[in-house]
Amino acid sequence: MGAICRAMKNCGLDQLVLVNPSPTMDQIELRKMALKALPIYKQRKEFDSVEEAVADCGAVAMTSGVDGFYRDHASTPRQAAPELIEIAAQKPIAIVFGSEDKGMKTEELKFATHLLRIPSHHDYSSINLSQAVMLVTHELYQVIGDFSLGDEKTPPADHRFMERMFDCWDLAMKDIHFCQDEKREHMMMGLRRVLTRGTLTENDVKIMMGLARQASWAAKNLPEGDQK
Repeated sequence: MGAICRAMKNCGLDQLVLVNPSPTMDQIELRKMALKALPIYKQRKEFDSVEEAVADCGAVAMTSGVDGFYRDHASTPRQAAPELIEIAAQKPIAIVFGSEDKGMKTEELKFATHLLRIPSHHDYSSINLSQAVMLVTHELYQVIGDFSLGDEKTPPADHRFMERMFDCWDLAMKDIHFCQDEKREHMMMGLRRVLTRGTLTENDVKIMMGLARQASWAAKNLPEGDQK
């Protein structure tokens, strides 16, 4: 349960509803797994039946790890997520998970407006409950789209700047006697290949230039014993 609360908090959800929860739940383990998501558990609602729990919901998506009668129209969480989020803008929606050992009961499926099937290998389709919660809620979270990666702080280095960096490295190779002079051009081609496999920013190039210049300075100014 603690891991479920944490998965919910990771995906921006905070309304936990339990149907006939076990009275023997390990509270110490729950708190250890939930960490800062513990308030979700403390603010939970409890009901005696699934019907009561979903009474005010505009959509009820139930998960099922098996095929069979009443379950053939299931969709993946990724397929269903856009429609569920659209409904959630007008009415609460419920994502219902069965018990860890038995999953959803067939008689409970009548309350479902959507059936969800998490893609998994055919040899073992049963997924740990807390992992299932994370997989489904994460698909919903991605539809909301309020996550963005940080932008690069400096622009890509232009060709002129890159060539200055390569000149520094060519000189450094010469100063530290990295290879014989006649092989240095070949080694520089190899270094160019390494450093141009991806985009280098201006900051990246400044660091690489500084490293090459320091190597040249050390080769010329440090006593031979200090260079080792």
